[in-house]
Amino acid sequence: MSFDNWLREVGLERYTAVFSENDIDFGVAHALTEADLKELGLTLGHRKLFMAALAGLGARTHPASDSGQAAEAPASAERRQLTVLFCDLVGSTALSERLDPEELRALIQAYRGACAQVIARYEGHIARYVGDGILSYFGWPAAHEEDPERAIRAALELVQSVKTVPADEPLSVHIGIATGAVVVGQEASEAAEAKLAVGVTPNLAARLQGLAAADQVVIAAATRK
Repeated sequence: MSFDNWLREVGLERYTAVFSENDIDFGVAHALTEADLKELGLTLGHRKLFMAALAGLGARTHPASDSGQAAEAPASAERRQLTVLFCDLVGSTALSERLDPEELRALIQAYRGACAQVIARYEGHIARYVGDGILSYFGWPAAHEEDPERAIRAALELVQSVKTVPADEPLSVHIGIATGAVVVGQEASEAAEAKLAVGVTPNLAARLQGLAAADQVVIAAATRK
């Protein structure tokens, strides 16, 4: 997928000419900061949307690796040891009752953008946004020996990062993390999203998230080990 087509897919086609004039493509996009995007003329909501959508691409558009070869996501399903992080916004129902729909949409976008930046910093992969929940993987497409540690450090930072999102009251999240064997892969179509990991691990992460209190991270025994 070309960079222009991707901008159209995520609803940012109005900025196609701006990115083209500044020689920005996927290789450069990953290095952009919010300050860069503001200088390019993107509104706050569109900056958050851009960062979240870019993080969601994972390794499919990741910059070249140290070996000089472009990183490519696996083309078929495979068995992996995966750490799954499920992050959910606390009090979203109350927010939806209190805020105007447009205000709520902007808040959710800002929340997702803040979370996406943290997850990307620890080289996690956002598999899916589920309402105000975020399902992310550590260990696919790129695997690291310390993926469970990366996930936990990301979770602790997420708790603090969401509080910087402009809101009437500081936002809170509750997070569950589990580690185990799954089967995960990607559709053959280059435009397709990653398939969801299959196994008990994602379900366990979701259950642990449900047990977590506000600003709390609950991890499975296997992750702790």
